[in-house]
Amino acid sequence: MTVPLWRKSSHSGPEQGDCVEVADVASGVGVRDSKNPQLGHLTLTPATFADLIARAKRNELDL
Repeated sequence: MTVPLWRKSSHSGPEQGDCVEVADVASGVGVRDSKNPQLGHLTLTPATFADLIARAKRNELDL
């Protein structure tokens, strides 16, 4: 099994407390909390991840 290479958004920085990391995982795209990576990750299909990003860019998420 290959260890995922987790990465944060270029918009993340030390002053932003709410950050997520993403990685290519065997079954899709992994998403996890950068502050608590030991809690595991959510796996999304590439299509679902792309839809999530598109909706976030259009400010369509209820945050």
